[in-house]
Amino acid sequence: MTLQLTPQQVWEVLKKELFAVLGMVTAKGEARTVGIVYTVHAGKIYIATGVDSWKARHVQGNPHVSLTIPIAKRIPLLPWIKIPAATITFSGMAKVLEPQKVGSEVLYALLRGLSEDEERMADMCIIEIEPVGDFITYGVGIPLMQMRDTNKARGRVPVAIENI
Repeated sequence: MTLQLTPQQVWEVLKKELFAVLGMVTAKGEARTVGIVYTVHAGKIYIATGVDSWKARHVQGNPHVSLTIPIAKRIPLLPWIKIPAATITFSGMAKVLEPQKVGSEVLYALLRGLSEDEERMADMCIIEIEPVGDFITYGVGIPLMQMRDTNKARGRVPVAIENI
């Protein structure tokens, strides 16, 4: 029996994290992944990157992406014991935007106040990802010992965005 997470619970976990792995496809059809820092706003994920970066080029060429968010698990008082991370994975549709198009709240969250640097902003774009389908989870919202049972550890939650 699997834990029944709600979309709101998954979104709350996403808001607390800041690192993810973005999966894209190159113009040659090759899979590529990259670690990114993100923020969540109004049911979408935002990433800052350079205008000429390969992330921006790949997303412009193919907007179908995936995102995997690892969530560190630790045993209190025994941090040297290695525990697999919990994860949230989903597919999404991405688009490349000019920084001015996303609003000051998103820019401030992404750039931690560096959005006033006009020279830096001139070379930057924002990738906006809208999740589609379901969140695929592993180990989210369950105790560590239950992660050993894959039936209890895994979940599938619709990406509903009401009340986000």
